[in-house]
Amino acid sequence: MTDFSGETKKAATLTIGDKTYELPIHSPTAGPDVLDIRKLYGQAGVFTYDPGYTSTASCDSTITFIDGEKGELLHRGYPIDQLAAKSHFLEVCYLLLYGELPTAAVLEDFETRVTRHTMLHEQMVNFFRGFRRDAHPMAVMVGVVGAMSAFYHDSTDIHDPWQREVASIRLIAKMPTIAAWAFKYHVGQPFVYPRNDLDYASNFLRMCFSVPAEDYEVNPILSRAMDRIFTLHADHEQNASTSTVRLASSSGANPFACIAAGIACLWGPAHGGANQACLEMLEEIGSVDRIPEYIAKAKDKDDPFRLMGFGHRVYKNFDPRAKVMKQSADEVLDLLGIEDNPKLQVAKELERQALEDPYFAEKKLFPNVDFYSGIILEAMGFPTSMFTPIFAVSRTVGWVSQWKEMIGDPQNRIGRPRQLYLGETLRDYVDIENR
Repeated sequence: MTDFSGETKKAATLTIGDKTYELPIHSPTAGPDVLDIRKLYGQAGVFTYDPGYTSTASCDSTITFIDGEKGELLHRGYPIDQLAAKSHFLEVCYLLLYGELPTAAVLEDFETRVTRHTMLHEQMVNFFRGFRRDAHPMAVMVGVVGAMSAFYHDSTDIHDPWQREVASIRLIAKMPTIAAWAFKYHVGQPFVYPRNDLDYASNFLRMCFSVPAEDYEVNPILSRAMDRIFTLHADHEQNASTSTVRLASSSGANPFACIAAGIACLWGPAHGGANQACLEMLEEIGSVDRIPEYIAKAKDKDDPFRLMGFGHRVYKNFDPRAKVMKQSADEVLDLLGIEDNPKLQVAKELERQALEDPYFAEKKLFPNVDFYSGIILEAMGFPTSMFTPIFAVSRTVGWVSQWKEMIGDPQNRIGRPRQLYLGETLRDYVDIENR
């Protein structure tokens, strides 16, 4: 990590009343300059006000960089479209965790370590069976991942580098099993155990869709599409769930508790539920002939309806992940067909009409990664309740990488956001009989 305690070449001057304060300005390797206000309260006795922290850098990081204006997403400097097209998920996991692309021998060792940790402690089956059958899979995941600290005591000491490493591998390896078992429990089918002869994505699909009564062969097109979904969602800089993981870990909490906190945050519809919201929108539209009506509603500023899966809060041009995901969506739909699925028919036609409409081009409202990932997961047979758990499987490596980076940062301090207090000032307690 970078230590900003040394000499800084640039500075800004802040004037409050008749006093001035010099604030250092740091220049990153990419992105806007950062105004260092760490000493502002101690020197000037004032806080900054930034709801949502949208203008505040809470940390320095070397993992992921996003340029929303350019539509750029880099993992350790590598563009996401190159990684999704030429690499695969576990290779990207290694890159995020360790900073460099692995050699063939190193990658093989890493894949073996992950594969050998995919099974869950057998007693954890009891945790799943303690939930109601109609429990949301995300509720199950929050509980089970948090409970891992009760089973894996040898990887909860955050001050031990080896235990941090073991916890990292365990979380990445076991998360697909946890998500698949949450799905199986939800639909009332028996749990399917992982197999060491399958790759990461194929193993997950088999655990979700195979049953003991018959053999199940994973289609390579579906496996590749799932691998791309994992890859394209692996990390996304300091988003809400990642910041939650960092804030939880700043207190010294064990890694399983921190990742469970990230899963809980991801559950929110404004974050991990975007592709679910997209499918719900397609269901609301219902049929291809109603698409013009809904496009007109989306253009109407006075209508609350919005096209879900179009545009992105961060990317002001286009989502760099969407091009690769569209390719996978086309491959999956060609394989599985859309003739018998009204939602997928609506999705394809909505995509076509929106891309041909000058209004959406001018507003730069292009289909994003959530639009295409939702189509893929729907076509594969996943219910919308499983979309966010699959997102959690993908994002675990990003959370773990950010967690490891924070634990190793000498500047790490427990998180303590400030506030603009607008409540009552000091007043005396009034006895109940006098109120």
